[in-house]
Amino acid sequence: MRTTDFTYNDEQFADLQMLRYRVDGFDELSLQQKELIYYLSEAALSGRDILWDQNGKYNLRIRKTLETIYTHYNGDRECDDFMAFVIYLKRVWFSNGIHHHYGCEKFVPDFSENFFRQAILQVPQQLLPLDEDETSEDLCNLLCPVIFNPDIMPKRVNQADGDDLLLTSSCNYYEDGITQQEAETFYSLMKNENDKQPVMYGMNSRLVKENGLLKEKVWKSDGMYGQAIQRIVFWLEKASQVAENDRQRNVIKKLIEFYHTGDLKTFDEYTIQWVQETEAIVDFTNGFTETYGDPLGLKASWEGYANFKDKEATLRTEKLSSNAQWFEDHSPVDKRFKKDVCKGVSAKVIKAAILGGDLYPASAIGINLPNSNWVRAEYGSKSVTICNLTDAYNKAAHGNGFQKEFVIDEETLKMLENYQDICDDLHTDLHECLGHGSGKLLPGVDPDALKAYGATIEEARADLFGLYYLADKKLVDLGLTPNEEAYKAQYYGYMMNGLLTQLVRIEFGKEIEESHMRNRSLIAHWALEHGQEMKVVELVRKENKTYVKINCYEKLRELFGILLQEIQRIKSEGDYEAARNLVEQYGVKINSEIHQEILTRYKALHLSPYKGFINPVYTPIYNKEKEIIDVKVTYGESYAEQMLRYSRDYATLPFIN
Repeated sequence: MRTTDFTYNDEQFADLQMLRYRVDGFDELSLQQKELIYYLSEAALSGRDILWDQNGKYNLRIRKTLETIYTHYNGDRECDDFMAFVIYLKRVWFSNGIHHHYGCEKFVPDFSENFFRQAILQVPQQLLPLDEDETSEDLCNLLCPVIFNPDIMPKRVNQADGDDLLLTSSCNYYEDGITQQEAETFYSLMKNENDKQPVMYGMNSRLVKENGLLKEKVWKSDGMYGQAIQRIVFWLEKASQVAENDRQRNVIKKLIEFYHTGDLKTFDEYTIQWVQETEAIVDFTNGFTETYGDPLGLKASWEGYANFKDKEATLRTEKLSSNAQWFEDHSPVDKRFKKDVCKGVSAKVIKAAILGGDLYPASAIGINLPNSNWVRAEYGSKSVTICNLTDAYNKAAHGNGFQKEFVIDEETLKMLENYQDICDDLHTDLHECLGHGSGKLLPGVDPDALKAYGATIEEARADLFGLYYLADKKLVDLGLTPNEEAYKAQYYGYMMNGLLTQLVRIEFGKEIEESHMRNRSLIAHWALEHGQEMKVVELVRKENKTYVKINCYEKLRELFGILLQEIQRIKSEGDYEAARNLVEQYGVKINSEIHQEILTRYKALHLSPYKGFINPVYTPIYNKEKEIIDVKVTYGESYAEQMLRYSRDYATLPFIN
């Protein structure tokens, strides 16, 4: 597809819509920067198999089996079973496994088990992921219960209060049979409450049991996932040779050292150097990063991406980061929990060049790293807003009828049309740059004290920080919001989402489990309840439909400030019971009548609640001496073509471990 033919919307299936994002400005980069992005992109794609295995122990075998059927099945490819099979495969591709990428429930196939068995038996046996002495029939008997039996591996991540979160989760971070109590005890014994610079214990390993004793299988170049990590290191070595400056080169070399050793102290050294490198245009993350996929919030999924700075848009975030101390000082939280000095807060707007691992196909639109509390406190953090992804989302949403259906009246709808895109980006900036970077733990508080509720509380803390300050005159003075009324668009959109519209992502009868959704529900329902006496926010009926009505935006801001105080206290003091009570009371339960209504209204719009991206393709151009003289970017690869190519070119791990 030529650039002039570019379209943001590509394909829609099940509850998913595929989008494309542009990398405008890539052609204006220097050859060195283009080459750097190419090498970092290859490194970001080379760890793909790691995430698939982390998400479930059968995922790599299932993917290979499904793709073999997709490419070699010679039966009726127009029958209902095969068409349903294709949709299933596309969903598995999207989620990097057999469980929903957001809700974590196992997919229910709409094709029959008999069709699946016959398809496996029909394709060439040598193309299937068979173990030694295994037959196609053996493969059928292994995979069919995993795919078709709803009682086997039903959830990738279970967060239900009262359950053993490890025994009821099918992610592959812990060997089968290890209990939550065993794992928590194992890691708690590693910690020293007097350690002022604790590593993130368990972050880069699988916990197993050998001869009745627990031990870690560390992810490193000569350990678990070694084949994939060696490929990642190969491309990182090339990237180091074209780094933009010595500091960036040292960052890459330190990451390579970590991949070789698996040492978590080395990882902290890498993150410190990465935070301090702020001059280069091109940047990246690569490695074991976020812990949302572990029900205990300890082990990190693999992700990678490459990006380059949008210089003009970054002026916006630099205004925030340069005023970080003002925002910290004027926060409504207790002074005991504020940072005396905000260090190393940097923020920029970037354009994603490639998405990989746990950022692909579904990606965050804002990122703040590192996650280590002591590193953030002593050295600061990097915050990014990914503008070409938000641009793609916005263009896909315009005119789709969603807001017209769920916004209460024309006046509010016009307000959202005028200001919501601006305020969405600004809220992301505040959330990532200042929210996650604000506050501090009290001395001796374990960073993991909130356990399974830690992620939700942290996201709520960052969201509330952003919401509170969106309404501050300081943002008008900085030229970040056009007037003192614009914030109301974000307030309305946030409350509408938290109380109503995010429910389109939840299957009827289920509860909310994903951390970001729990966070939004917690904030919105807490504000609804605590503003009830003054009718700050209401759910009202209009023409037999439920809408959000905000009667006093100023009072709503006060409520956000009060809740921020409590959330920060919980975080700073490590108050597990208070975290549990808040999340369970406001973040989990769903009103079934409202849920059914929202699902019905949304279904009539024929929209997809989840969206992800097809990556651009980077092709190096060589001269006769085999030197890269340019890198071209194209957008024409289809979703299926890209997924099959990735499985072919970046298959780094054995199907059977």
